[in-house]
Amino acid sequence: MIRKNHPKFASTAAVLLGAALLLAGCGNSTTPAQSPAATSAAGGDGYAAPTSSAPASSPAAAATDLKTASTSLGNIVVDSKGMTLYFFTKDAKDTTTSACTADCLDAWPIATTTNATPTVEGVTGKVGTITSPDGAKQLTLNGMPLYYFAQDTKPGDVKGQGLKDVWYVATPAGELVK
Repeated sequence: MIRKNHPKFASTAAVLLGAALLLAGCGNSTTPAQSPAATSAAGGDGYAAPTSSAPASSPAAAATDLKTASTSLGNIVVDSKGMTLYFFTKDAKDTTTSACTADCLDAWPIATTTNATPTVEGVTGKVGTITSPDGAKQLTLNGMPLYYFAQDTKPGDVKGQGLKDVWYVATPAGELVK
């Protein structure tokens, strides 16, 4: 029989209590962080557009929408997290709707902004938005909608470059990299 005032019982109880508190801190939070892989589309093609768990009123919500990064293809346009953005050559310049719809969007999620006016760093082309079918503001560069490639999983990936001769990364001036 173990008595509650026994020193061994007290140290065991303290260890168990500490472990319980530690594990409690590892539980789910109300706003789980999502990695690009965790937001994969129904087709299993990779991830949807990178998202931010920051509320719209926080300083992080005003983050730069488009910036530039040096990659194996040279200096290209990326989002605030460094994820590569692409043009779809089947989109018409100055279009108000994307030519990428339905299954296309599983592999090529749209690049969006919540800012009233898109913010840029180092991008010299004309930046704007069009309204997507679900009401989101899709980013455009020189009148062409911008997309992510679901198989790009980390900053610097350019796995979508040249796919099917219709998907290309953009230069800071808003031109195709071929």
